[in-house]
Amino acid sequence: MRFVDLRSDTKTLPTPEMRDAIFSADLGDDCAGEDETVNQLENLAAKTLGKEAGVLVSSGTQGNLTALLSHCNRGDEVLLGRQSHIFRAEAMGASVLGGIALMPLNDDEGYIPLTEIEKSIRVNDSRYPNTTLLALENTHNGSGGTPLSKSFIDDCADLAHSKGVSLHVDGARLFNASVALKISPSELVDSVDSVTFCLSKGLSAPVGSVLVGNQDFIDKARRWRKMLGSAMRQAGIIAAAGIVSLNMMVERLEQDHLNAKKLAEGLNNINGISINPENYKTNMVFCTVDYGKGEILTESLSKRGVLVGHVGDSVLRLVTHHGVDEDDIDYTLKTIKSIMFDL
Repeated sequence: MRFVDLRSDTKTLPTPEMRDAIFSADLGDDCAGEDETVNQLENLAAKTLGKEAGVLVSSGTQGNLTALLSHCNRGDEVLLGRQSHIFRAEAMGASVLGGIALMPLNDDEGYIPLTEIEKSIRVNDSRYPNTTLLALENTHNGSGGTPLSKSFIDDCADLAHSKGVSLHVDGARLFNASVALKISPSELVDSVDSVTFCLSKGLSAPVGSVLVGNQDFIDKARRWRKMLGSAMRQAGIIAAAGIVSLNMMVERLEQDHLNAKKLAEGLNNINGISINPENYKTNMVFCTVDYGKGEILTESLSKRGVLVGHVGDSVLRLVTHHGVDEDDIDYTLKTIKSIMFDL
């Protein structure tokens, strides 16, 4: 039986080149700045995104938490989307550990209206927390992998900076956005103060994320990383795979997007499934199944070797990645069509 895992791009496995790089990595004590493989990854990440410096962290969640703690003091406020990963799925770490207030704003399709951002910024009023940071997510998971345009990011940066507010981008899938928009990652975030990106999603490394920004910011972030328990010793075994990710896995993301487009177009032709294929520009596809059939479809697919995300009573999430090829998409569509015909 064929096996196709479309639950998330976190299901990717390291490539043979990554395994070789891990085995032969030059190692040292990263806590002392002596792991040359980690240093190489951090420098490569910073250069790729056009920033001064970078720091390796264990996950995207930790990267975002480190960024928020580095930007904000206790009692400060962060503006962010109500559907953002930081707000919905990171255990409110910034509030629990940093005393930082998170103010959720409407972010339909990933875009927070500039007018809402402007009216929500609060500075130097003793009744309220000071807004010190605006956080965006690119691509935007909650809206189906929407890539945020450079013009929108720049407009947000101009507005935030004019009010003395910094701008952070949760770029867990930033390279998907870059590929979809056909713009270099450095140009996409050149107006941004800090960015995190994951090595372990579409880029297929086994673990790790990198936080980048200016040197002073990263110096502060290193201290927070230590306090959060993520300063590691011979971390080159992680960084080695990340170097391969940045050098070899970015351009191929376009194939994931093409597979997602094929999947969305195929789902649009299956009775009992509602979807607008034009909504999907990267590697995520959300579809709505006739009421009451979502869980049945998910379970039936699992029995036939196809795993999908079930994110609501009738909503499924399917994510393409390095571990899924065009034949897997054909098999998935054929299987879904067969099951829906029998329901």
